[in-house]
Amino acid sequence: MMVGKILFYIHFGLVFHVVICFKDTVEVPRFEDSLNNLTVSLGREAVFTCVVNDLGSYRVAWLRVDTQTILTIATHVITKNHRIAVNHSDRRVWFLHIHDVRQSDRGWYMCQLNTDPMKSQTAYLDVVVPPDILDYPTSSDQVAREGANVTLRCAAHGVPTPTVVWRKEAGDLLPTSNFSDTHNSSVSGAVLHLVKVSRLHMGAYLCIASNGVPPSVSKRVMLVVHFPPIMTIQNQLVGANEGDTVHLDCHSEAFPKSINYWTINEQIISQNKRFEVVAIERGYEVDMRLKIKKVGRSTFGTYSCISKNSLGDTDGTIKLYPLSGKFEEMQYNEVGDFEETPDVSELEALKRSTSCSLAPVLALVLTIIAILL
Repeated sequence: MMVGKILFYIHFGLVFHVVICFKDTVEVPRFEDSLNNLTVSLGREAVFTCVVNDLGSYRVAWLRVDTQTILTIATHVITKNHRIAVNHSDRRVWFLHIHDVRQSDRGWYMCQLNTDPMKSQTAYLDVVVPPDILDYPTSSDQVAREGANVTLRCAAHGVPTPTVVWRKEAGDLLPTSNFSDTHNSSVSGAVLHLVKVSRLHMGAYLCIASNGVPPSVSKRVMLVVHFPPIMTIQNQLVGANEGDTVHLDCHSEAFPKSINYWTINEQIISQNKRFEVVAIERGYEVDMRLKIKKVGRSTFGTYSCISKNSLGDTDGTIKLYPLSGKFEEMQYNEVGDFEETPDVSELEALKRSTSCSLAPVLALVLTIIAILL
């Protein structure tokens, strides 16, 4: 009798222990870490990680909260979205994969345990989009007359919304209040206003869009400014001795590209053994140089450097005069009459002949005066 009671208590104790252990097992499933929010670039892969301790016979499910869509249950994919996948590590760490992320994937996601009551945690997927510049209505290349107003526009989109900066491709500083930084080299904003453009504004402008999602993008817009030629001359009077080599220089600015040439006494100078014509071009600027290899009597005179384009023409003059004694300088006062001026030997001969022709006359006058006295 006593032995039977002892055996009954032992059996009851074992059953109670099993029930208690089973109850503890049922209550154990729990999340170890919180579900983290994700930020993923368009086209990349998003991976949510859900860590569950002591899952036991319970199951993990993934859901799309905002559409109330069941994505996966345990290792099975329920949705028909072929970009969704699920896997796990030892039934403890569960991964939800979203391949080739699209903007439509942005939203809330849930990792859920089928306990009673249900346990879950949620996280947000943010999809960012690198910046892009739209061909329309972004400005194309512009042509303007000097003095006109020009507006350049840049249309960019992306997530988050991109910021736009304009700057000159060559990094030139611009003399305009439209450029707001301390160096006058860039301005923020989708629209760039250029007031009364000059030749200094001519060049390539870069519209640069960025939103923190690499890569940044840019578009190149070319601004061409048309203006008639202008001419500047540093030295308008140049002296030289016969036999010297002389350089005459003019500086021309024009756009469209100008036609440039030299004249002497209104005659066009061509390249020959006496003259060498050189033009050094730098954008809309041209350095015109005329090399006179051996200065002679026929090369003294008035030279003109002439520049012409479709908007107008201009010229400048340089006088080349001889360096010599005072008598010869008097003969060369009017530059350009050198061909009619006798040389030194002719002048000396004229002076001697004049002196000799007066001698007999003076002698006769003196003789007459002596007789009268």
